[in-house]
Amino acid sequence: MGSCGTWAWRELLVLLSSVWLWVGSAQPTLPGPTHTPRPQLKFRLAGYPRKHNEGRVEVFYNDEWGTICDDDFTLANAHVLCRHLGFVAATGWAHSAKYGKGIGRIWLDNVNCAGGEKSIGDCKHRGWGNSDCSHEEDAGVICKDERIPGFKDSNVIETEQSHVEEVRLRPVVSGARRQLPVMEGIVEVRYKDGWAQICDEGWDSQNSRVVCGMMGFPAEKKVNRNFYKLASKSQTKQKHREDVGSKKRLFTERQQLNYRLHSVSCVGTEVHLSMCTFEFYRGNTSAACRAGMPVVVSCVPGPLFATGNAHKKKQRQQQQGQPRIRLKGGAKVGEGRVEVLKSSEWGTICDDRWNLLSASVVCRELGFGSAKEALTGARMGQGMGPIHMNEVQCLGTEKSLWSCPFKNITQEDCKHTEDAAVRCNIPYMGYENLIRLSGGRSRFEGRVEVAVRAGDGDQPRWGLVCGEGWGTLEAMVACRQLGLGFANHGLQETWYWDASNVTEMVLSGVKCAGHEMSLSHCQHHGTSLNCRNTGTRFAAGVICSETASDLLLHAPLVQETAYIEDRPLHMLYCAAEENCLSSSARLANWPYGHRRLLRFSSQIHNNGRADFRPKAGRHSWVWHECHRHYHSMDIFTHYDILTPNGTKVAEGHKASFCLEDTECEEDVAKRYECANFGEQGITVGCWDLYRHDIDCQWIDITDVKPGNYILQVVINPNFEVAESDFTNNAMKCNCKYDGHRIWVHSCHIGDALSEEANKRFEQYPGQLNNQIS
Repeated sequence: MGSCGTWAWRELLVLLSSVWLWVGSAQPTLPGPTHTPRPQLKFRLAGYPRKHNEGRVEVFYNDEWGTICDDDFTLANAHVLCRHLGFVAATGWAHSAKYGKGIGRIWLDNVNCAGGEKSIGDCKHRGWGNSDCSHEEDAGVICKDERIPGFKDSNVIETEQSHVEEVRLRPVVSGARRQLPVMEGIVEVRYKDGWAQICDEGWDSQNSRVVCGMMGFPAEKKVNRNFYKLASKSQTKQKHREDVGSKKRLFTERQQLNYRLHSVSCVGTEVHLSMCTFEFYRGNTSAACRAGMPVVVSCVPGPLFATGNAHKKKQRQQQQGQPRIRLKGGAKVGEGRVEVLKSSEWGTICDDRWNLLSASVVCRELGFGSAKEALTGARMGQGMGPIHMNEVQCLGTEKSLWSCPFKNITQEDCKHTEDAAVRCNIPYMGYENLIRLSGGRSRFEGRVEVAVRAGDGDQPRWGLVCGEGWGTLEAMVACRQLGLGFANHGLQETWYWDASNVTEMVLSGVKCAGHEMSLSHCQHHGTSLNCRNTGTRFAAGVICSETASDLLLHAPLVQETAYIEDRPLHMLYCAAEENCLSSSARLANWPYGHRRLLRFSSQIHNNGRADFRPKAGRHSWVWHECHRHYHSMDIFTHYDILTPNGTKVAEGHKASFCLEDTECEEDVAKRYECANFGEQGITVGCWDLYRHDIDCQWIDITDVKPGNYILQVVINPNFEVAESDFTNNAMKCNCKYDGHRIWVHSCHIGDALSEEANKRFEQYPGQLNNQIS
């Protein structure tokens, strides 16, 4: 083939892939024993900036391109991948998405090659599509610039950039320049060391929808194109010009337009502009887009990011009915396990055929942009209760996930280990620039420093946060704002991290609910600082973690095991010492008489992604001589009897004298055992059982009058140990007490039912007979 043919072949490849350069396997097919054929693998290098022999590794498997996670990545892995790409060997590899973050699936994780394998599929790994990574961990390789003899190179980087990865909205109106999120502006793509524009000839609303989705917005709106025509003219004719109709002042800086893309055509369901068809301007672009102007897009924000009248309107719309979809278990806003509401009960979605199209419908329905990732294999923790949907197959245009075709579930189809999850694009708010950590041993820990009163163009003034009242909920918000995942600990003293020259306390009285996006959204004292100890040793600190535990109580077991026992006082001395009886017990005629106890078993599951460990180490556990055991947590569970209107009439608590793995799911090994002063905790996929017949596993109801009540059990009530989700830590049951017997029924996790069903539950009028239906 001549040089002209070679050029045509390369151009054809660019057109076929729209934006990517495809690479086939470098290894020749060798004859072997008869077996089920493997899916054909293809490989390519992507990312920017890069040379022709380096980049982010992407693999084509099961008809979909995806990336490889950098966990446990080695040079041996890079050798195998470089040979796939037609190079003789690797000289290095890159972690943490050095060549940019990919999109779509993360096909491989924990890859462990010896180096001599013929295919990356022959190396040890977690299984195709089984990963706990995000695209921030995409692996790259640097290959030796020497080709395998006979290998036909199709992974050529042309002198002109032939793909689109990074896209931004550049605000043009001076008032919008300082406001976040940027909802309207000129669309620009990264080109070499700068930014380039797109010609708007043929641009339509479907293209705008894709860009808005990438920017974290659920929808687009029409732009006043005439206004921006003035803007583009002002850039070439004068420094600035005021549009009398809009009273908006344009940016004053003179900018030479540099067009790179034209003829963009999107369907509207793409999650990235790179998936649309388009053409590049080649060579000199000074005469480009003569009949047009730069593409300008205007986006509609979701409720979380809307301001002013738009925000109020959204709130009114939301109040008309409860959403039928939600995200649970995610560390960041816009990510989590997908749960849907059906028949007044929340349930999960099975991950069979789960993809970016369906995930994007979820994201947009919730007020976010398109999906960055469609996650499978309970990557955001396992749910409980029913699995409502399976094999969801959205087109991507639907307004609600319930409008997509799906299959109903049978118990044999799916388990909660297959719960689907999403990561959505959200608008850039810049919150991470207002907080930082100092003094820690790693980037995940340190003393919290916040930026205050940073005026336009001024350098921010950094200060400390008062440690008084600082706890797990506040640490959760700080870690979220930092982009470091979940909180592991919230620390009120940080004398051991005294490594910064920042010494001024600037924020006090911080009190968070735990769901806020920034510490500035929490309650605090504002400019009137009120902190008893303003020394740096009393500044707040955090230890963050990428994963967290998630405890849930097995509600049916409480219902099945509840009963009343009249226990003699002479058998309750140890229980009284541990405050497991009501206050009136102190006035009893010890050791004569008895206390009436409501007893039941508690089975506590860890459905999160990290083991649940007591906050205190073994060195600080408290020995209780009477019961002859250690307490690793003084209060592990609260037990309450409430009237239907929420008034507490009896209470109890349970210390964790033995947190251990009583039983585990199949293929999960026990790690924690209390015997011989062993380590305490609950492993992911295991549960701890407190039987009804052990001390303090009760509520003292001696003083409770007959009537209709709510039994409430709350695990980890003081948020002493961090979890990914505290909203599911409470369990409620209806109960009727006639003075002699008690009926406990309708037990459920606190957030398992719809708002309407919860209201009905709390207004429960009581049993009309002795039959529990």
